[in-house]
Amino acid sequence: MRVLLIHSDYLKYQTKNKTRIAEELREDQKEGYFTDSLVVFTAVEAEDEEKPQEIVQNVVKEIEDVFSKIKAENIVIYPYAHLSSSLSSPDTAKSVLMEMEKELKNKGYEVARAPFGWYKSFEVSCKGHPLSELSRTVTTQKIPQKPEEGEKEESQWYILDEGKLISPEDFKFENEELRKLTMYELGKTESSGKEPPHVKLMREKDLADYEPSADVGHLRWYPKGRLIRDLLSDYVYLLVTEEGAMPVETPIMYDLADDAIRVHAEKFGERQYRMGNNKKELMLRYACCFGAFRVLSDSFLTWKNLPARIYELSTYSFRMEKKGEVVGLKRLRGFTMPDLHTVCRDLEQSLEEFDRQIDMCLQTGVDLQVNYEVIFRATADFYDKYQEWMHQAARKIGKPVLMEILPERKHYWISKMDFAAIDYLGRPIENPTVQIDVESGERFGITYLEENEEEGYPIIIHCSPTGSIERVICSLLEKTAIEMNEKAPMLPVWLSPTQIRVLPVTENHLDFALEVARKLKDQNIRVDVDDRGERVGKKIRNAAQEWVPYVAVIGDNEVESGNLTINIRKTKEKKTTDLEGLVAMVREETKNMPFRALPLPLLLSQRIAF
Repeated sequence: MRVLLIHSDYLKYQTKNKTRIAEELREDQKEGYFTDSLVVFTAVEAEDEEKPQEIVQNVVKEIEDVFSKIKAENIVIYPYAHLSSSLSSPDTAKSVLMEMEKELKNKGYEVARAPFGWYKSFEVSCKGHPLSELSRTVTTQKIPQKPEEGEKEESQWYILDEGKLISPEDFKFENEELRKLTMYELGKTESSGKEPPHVKLMREKDLADYEPSADVGHLRWYPKGRLIRDLLSDYVYLLVTEEGAMPVETPIMYDLADDAIRVHAEKFGERQYRMGNNKKELMLRYACCFGAFRVLSDSFLTWKNLPARIYELSTYSFRMEKKGEVVGLKRLRGFTMPDLHTVCRDLEQSLEEFDRQIDMCLQTGVDLQVNYEVIFRATADFYDKYQEWMHQAARKIGKPVLMEILPERKHYWISKMDFAAIDYLGRPIENPTVQIDVESGERFGITYLEENEEEGYPIIIHCSPTGSIERVICSLLEKTAIEMNEKAPMLPVWLSPTQIRVLPVTENHLDFALEVARKLKDQNIRVDVDDRGERVGKKIRNAAQEWVPYVAVIGDNEVESGNLTINIRKTKEKKTTDLEGLVAMVREETKNMPFRALPLPLLLSQRIAF
C-alpha cells in the first residue's frame, strides 16, 4: 500500500461522475469540507490482496504515529489510485479502506472517508511544516509495538574493555576524551553556548567562510582551503583504490517516484533537500548510496566478483540540518563525503570486510595525526550471535570503546562502528564510519549469481574512511586549538598550503631566494617567497601566524655559503642545512602522501587579500 499523508489547513472535495466500480452514496457523502485534518491519500496495491488485514493493521499504526506528532483534529481517508501503477482489485481496495475507517473509529479518532470509485474535484492546503508531507510504503511486515505510555525501550550502554562490558557509571575513565564522548552520547553534556574555535581559525587562515548569498550551511572556499580539500580527496582516493575500490560518479539528484530510493530516503527522516514541479518530486542526495546502488543493480555480479567495492566522492551531499545546529565545518547543509560501498556475498564475508575497513579507518587517524574515540553499535540479536567477533573487532582499536546495544533494528544496519574526534568544547566530531547494511541489497534489486546458479541478495558494507572532508578539516583545526598551550599549532606538513617559506633579509638577497624557491618547487614542494619590504622579524612572525612548517632565512651568509638557516615550527629548532637536507626534511614528513602544487602566486607581494 502507498500512502501520502498531508497535514492540511483544509480539504474540500465534490463528487462529479461515478465509475463502474463506484460505491453507492448518501446525499451528504457527495461533498465534504474538513479543516485541520490529517489527509491520508491511499492506493491499495496488488500485493496487499494476500494479507489485507495485516495491511490494515500496519497502515493504522503509521497513521496513529503521524497523527500523534502533528496533533490534527481529524483524519480523512482519501482513495488516490495515482500513487501506484500496480493496484489491487476494486473490491479489495474498498474493503481495505472501509476497514481502515472502522479501525480508526474504534480507537476513538474522528474519521471521514472520501467515496471510492468517483471522479472528484478537490482542493487541499498543506500547512508546510517539516511533518506536513510524508509518504509511506506499507507492507505486511510486522511493525514493532511501541512501548506503553510511561515505558521506553532504550539502548543499553557499556564500555567494552578487554572483552568485558562495564557500565559507564562503574568504569574508571583514564581517557578523558572517551569520558567526554560517553557523556555526550548519554545526554549528560551541557551546551556551553560557545562557538567552536575552528570557526575562527578557518577564517583567520583564509581557508573558508560562510557564503551569505547561499542557503545557511554552505561555504565559500578560498585557494588554501580548496587545496587542503583536494589533497584530502586525493588521499582517500589513493587509500580506497589501493584496497581494490572502483571509482564511479553518479548524479546528485534523484526521483522519489523510484520506490527503493523513496523508502531509503524516508529512513533519513526530514533532513532532506526536496524540490519538484507538477510532474516530479526530486531529492538532492544526502550520501552516494542511491547512485552506487543503482550502478550495482544494473551490473552482473557472481560470487567470484565478491567482495566488490564501489567508491565515489560526493561533491556535494546535502542535508537539511536545522538552522540553529549549522556551525562552521562541523555541521553543514552541503558537504563533501567520501563514500565506499562493498558488496559482500553473505554476513560472514561482510564481517571479514568490516575487519579490513576498521584497519583502513584507523590508518586515517595515523596519517591525519588525529585521535579517534570509537562507538561500536549493534542490535541485541546481532550482539548475541556475534559477540566474539565484536569483541575481537574492538580489540583492533587498542583501547576501551563505547558500546551501544539497541533493543531492535531501527535502521538499515545491524552493526556499525563510528570513529569520532573530540573538539575543544568536548563534543564529538563524526569522522570515519563502517556499517553492515542488510536491507539495501534486496530493496534496490542488487543480485549476484551463486555457484549453484541461484540468485542471492548481498550484504552491503557502507564505509567513509575519513568522514566528510569538511569534518576532517574541522578535526584538524580543533586539535590545534586543544594543543595550542603545549605546542605550536600546525597542520600535517603534507596538508600545509605553504610547506617552506623563503625570507630574503633585504632586496639584495631576493634573486638567491627566488633561485632556492624554484629548485624547491622543482622537487614538488610547495614554496613561496616573502618579498615584501618588511623587517625579517615581522616576516618570521607572519609565517608563524600562517603555520608554515619550515622557514628559510636568506642573508649574506646564506648567499655566500649556499647553506640555509631553517626555523622548524614543529620542534622550534633553528638549523643550518643545505638544499638537499631541507628537501629530505620535507620528504620525511610527507612520505606516501599526495601532492598538489600551491595554487597561489610565488611572491607574497602579488597575492590577493581574500
